[in-house]
Amino acid sequence: MRLKSIMCAALFVVAGQAAAQEKSITIATEGAYAPWNFSGPNGKLDGFEIDLAKVLCERMKVKCQIVAQNWDGIIPSLVAKKYDVIMAAMSVTPKRQEVISFSTPYGAHMNGFAVMKDSKLADMPGSGEVYSLNTQADAAKKRIDDVNAFLDGTTVGVQGSTTGSQFLENYFINSVDIKEYKTVEEFNIDLMSGRVDAVFASATVLTAAFEQPDMKDAKVVGPLFSGDELGKVAVGLRKDDAALKAEFDKAIQSALDDGTVKSLSMKWFKLDVTPHQ
Repeated sequence: MRLKSIMCAALFVVAGQAAAQEKSITIATEGAYAPWNFSGPNGKLDGFEIDLAKVLCERMKVKCQIVAQNWDGIIPSLVAKKYDVIMAAMSVTPKRQEVISFSTPYGAHMNGFAVMKDSKLADMPGSGEVYSLNTQADAAKKRIDDVNAFLDGTTVGVQGSTTGSQFLENYFINSVDIKEYKTVEEFNIDLMSGRVDAVFASATVLTAAFEQPDMKDAKVVGPLFSGDELGKVAVGLRKDDAALKAEFDKAIQSALDDGTVKSLSMKWFKLDVTPHQ
């Protein structure tokens, strides 16, 4: 009887270990926001967040499936439990925090304008300058006023439902015609065809786009802006998944502390997008 009890206890332990090993989560990404996340020629998801997700899942000791989801439905589908978390270059904003919760940030956006090299807008004031909306608010506002005057009467493309589109609404609504798109690829096509005069997006995304042969005649112009308004990037989770959030927080902080996030950032962006105060 004692031997039988010991054997039963051992089986319970093995079963428990197997269950822990089998724990899995589904991560949604957009798959159309290179180099943060994108679908390669063979349809395989790749990019900074895909690599980071694999690191985080390994540290959390969970099996992860990464799926593509259209941006405009990515939060409603999370709430509807079609997947467990979002890793899609999503900025933390008060409006989004009303609906979902966020992990410790693992990245930060720096946004700017891009035009075709032969555009009349190619000499936009402030090129090469970087302004923090947090710590350089007055200087940033002055430069925004300069760019407003320069862009007056033009059409600027931006991905809809992003902090970039909100930034344009906040600061450029009276000077430019803001045209929203579902994806970065769509506004890049319209930039090349002349249907918009400029586009506004994350500098990391624009730089990656310009490495493509069909985008070789475009360039980033004017100042770059960073800060809370443009957002820190984090994992999006349902509000009632506190335990899963704690796991991601721990794994992300570990990857930040040991330099893994910075290393992946340099690999994909050639610059450090780890979040700073």
